[in-house]
Amino acid sequence: MNAHKLPFAADTMLAGLKPWIECESPTFDVGAVNRMMSLAVRDLAALGASCEAIPGRMNLGDCVRANFPHARAGEPGILVLGHLDTVHPIGTLEKLPWRRDGSRCYGPGILDMKGGNFLALEAVRQLARAGVQTPLPVTILFTSDEEIGSPSTRELIEAEAVKHRYVLVPEPGRENGGVVTGRYAIARFNMEAIGRPSHAGASLAEGRSAIRTMARTILEIEEMTTESCTFSVGVVHGGTWVNCVPKVCQAEALSMAKRQHDLDRGVERMLALSGTYDDVHLEVARGVTRPVWEPDRATMRLFETARGIARGLGIELTHHSAGGGSDGNFTGAVGIATLDGLGAIGKGYHTLEEYIEVDSLVTRGRLFAGLLAELR
Repeated sequence: MNAHKLPFAADTMLAGLKPWIECESPTFDVGAVNRMMSLAVRDLAALGASCEAIPGRMNLGDCVRANFPHARAGEPGILVLGHLDTVHPIGTLEKLPWRRDGSRCYGPGILDMKGGNFLALEAVRQLARAGVQTPLPVTILFTSDEEIGSPSTRELIEAEAVKHRYVLVPEPGRENGGVVTGRYAIARFNMEAIGRPSHAGASLAEGRSAIRTMARTILEIEEMTTESCTFSVGVVHGGTWVNCVPKVCQAEALSMAKRQHDLDRGVERMLALSGTYDDVHLEVARGVTRPVWEPDRATMRLFETARGIARGLGIELTHHSAGGGSDGNFTGAVGIATLDGLGAIGKGYHTLEEYIEVDSLVTRGRLFAGLLAELR
């Protein structure tokens, strides 16, 4: 099967992708995420897939599992793994509307990772239209909480992955067109400082500011960053009234390392920050953790297959380990051959400048189709 001959058309793909982008789906809005899942189910069903909604938990959205008819149904095959939640709150479309500007197309979640998910579906569609039966059965799993570390779906992802021979993850591709064969370990932390309130004008000295203690702690945390392990604080909430010494301040931190033992030491350092400082109690609790995924022989053989397909398309495919977690961390860590970063190419994800390179829908779609058609 020559993937280069499959008639992928960027304009047609954009027309199908637009409703996905205009269906905003921030992780914590269950109704919005589930509306996006319904859109995906409709498109999957139109491709002939049998779809199953998996109820969400932890007050998060549902997931969707889709299986395509195959003579070897039930045997270990290919799992296409993607998420349909985004970091963009409802209303982002007003600031980042769907628009095409020359070679780029903009919109919330278009790169991370609705564009990649959609091109995976288009790969299935193109193969079916060409009468190409994939050697292995294909399952698609769309999840609802990847952007917050997959706290409610990790068990589901791992359980599904071990039923398969390969996992393909259409997360954003590398800017140079490469793919991802490993990801760094990541840990999240929830922090809370409890101080003593007082009137900020009449009795300032009687209070103990939770915000002040948290601010000092944030500086200490970010100064812990080294080449082997990084630390950052991305969320802070504190105080109620400006004329009150704040009793409570909460924050969320993230640590990332290329090696698991470096992350483990970073976790120890973070947890050791718990204590009492100037009558303010600080509690640091470990949150969601993604294990390090280091490429094994099976993953590298999978990459070599992808590289051969890419060469047939006139592309020299490269591979990298990447910072920033994905659900590929979980599938790679449990030993399933995983290829990540197979999605669209672009820049600006998690920002109001998020875009894809329109032509990458075609080139990456053909690469994806080639993998589905050749993996055995």
